Amino acid sequence: MFVLELTYTAPLEAVDAVLKDHVDWLDEPYRQGVFLASGRKNPRDGGVIIAVAGDRARIEAITAEDPFVTAGVCAYRVTEFAATKTAPALEAYRETL
Repeated sequence: MFVLELTYTAPLEAVDAVLKDHVDWLDEPYRQGVFLASGRKNPRDGGVIIAVAGDRARIEAITAEDPFVTAGVCAYRVTEFAATKTAPALEAYRETL
């Protein structure tokens, strides 16, 4: 499992200029079952995505296609972790060490 932290690297006006493209881009990783949850940080200086994938390389390939990245308005910090305890709805993603 991965926590993807987005940090804006440009003024909000530049972020907002590509926001619709970013939101549309989110649809495909959700459809594929890679993204589980996402949203803005508060204060609004970026966002967070919870994701699952077989390996970090896949996550990095997906995030490289984010319109926020290609427009140069955000940077990703990818944190991989083993989800050894989850809510019942996320039981399928539990890992054992």
